[in-house]
Amino acid sequence: MRIVDVNEFYSPTGGGVRTYLERKMGLLAEMGHELIVVAPGRETQVEERPGGGRIHYLKSPRLPFDDNYGLFWDEEAMTALLDELDPDVVECSSPWRPAWFVGKWEGRAVKVFFMHNDNMAAYAQRWFEDVASHERIERAFGWYTRYMGRFLELYDAVVTNGPALEKRLRARGLRIDAAMPLGIERGHFSPRLRDEGLRRAMLGQLGLGEDGLLLLGLGRHHAEKRWPVVIDAVERAGARLPVGLMMLGHGKLTPKLEKRIAGSPHIRLFRPVYDRERLARIMASCDALIHGSEGEPFGLVASEAIASGLPLIVPASGGCAEVADPHSSEMYEPRNAASGAKAIARLYARDRQMLRRAAVAAAARVRSDREHAADLMDYYAELVAARRKLAA
Repeated sequence: MRIVDVNEFYSPTGGGVRTYLERKMGLLAEMGHELIVVAPGRETQVEERPGGGRIHYLKSPRLPFDDNYGLFWDEEAMTALLDELDPDVVECSSPWRPAWFVGKWEGRAVKVFFMHNDNMAAYAQRWFEDVASHERIERAFGWYTRYMGRFLELYDAVVTNGPALEKRLRARGLRIDAAMPLGIERGHFSPRLRDEGLRRAMLGQLGLGEDGLLLLGLGRHHAEKRWPVVIDAVERAGARLPVGLMMLGHGKLTPKLEKRIAGSPHIRLFRPVYDRERLARIMASCDALIHGSEGEPFGLVASEAIASGLPLIVPASGGCAEVADPHSSEMYEPRNAASGAKAIARLYARDRQMLRRAAVAAAARVRSDREHAADLMDYYAELVAARRKLAA
């Protein structure tokens, strides 16, 4: 099959979306399929990928507040390119202009809207949570749900990247045809990479001895990640227990977070680690991953941590909660630092050897990106066969 992904969130300097799509290109090529990504570019051009697949950039205006990304604007150019590529399946994930460009296109392809994120949780609920409950915010922004419902009618299938997002969108009355949980490149991560010497060194950098609990906070420094809640929880727990937090990441909030932890003896910020082998060793050598965002549609970072043999301390709702192993995780009330501190204390009180065995067992069950790709292609093949049978 030829799959075309019209993706407004792809950028050559991007993070998770770029990693997901470029890995997916290679996996689908190995399976005998072709993935072509159509992305906004500074110029119209084509990039071939050595492992299979290619990227078609359409010249598009830049995003006003982030020059790394663009916005599709030219419907005629988009329609002409889709006519030229003539895919078996066309995917779209942006709820703005591309949703209508692809939805109204009259090609032979099966049209799939792939839900990768939840703008209601990422923006509206976070912006207004200090003045209204989430339920009230949901009602106030019901117009956005109704807007989505209108363009989803144009698609043959609506897919989410996992059960957390499926549940959230179904609860709003939106149509969801399938959930296709993502996976990770498991070969990079393993409990066998744990290095006790590295662990001691990292604890030492946080001013703690070997009896300390070494927590890892991994991810962008953006508001939706809720790092202030994580920091507050660690400080509360650290008032009574030897708990340290090593944060790897960067973003718009980095200067504020640096000021916030300036007086914290056992919390430090470090720049992101882009060497995946080094990052995998660091992850495996920590004692637990702590996460703050209940709005994650799918817990990729959490899955990588589990594959590294780490227990989790995560909010009780969202993508991280969906992938958390109940035998090696502690959950807390979302956005509640006091509840987070109690979860840290519960994990600290557990028998370390038993917790380690449970975490290593959980690592073997983490879903791979290859499994995700295979399941997705099987589903698309069914849709394509049904379309051809109907046409016949």
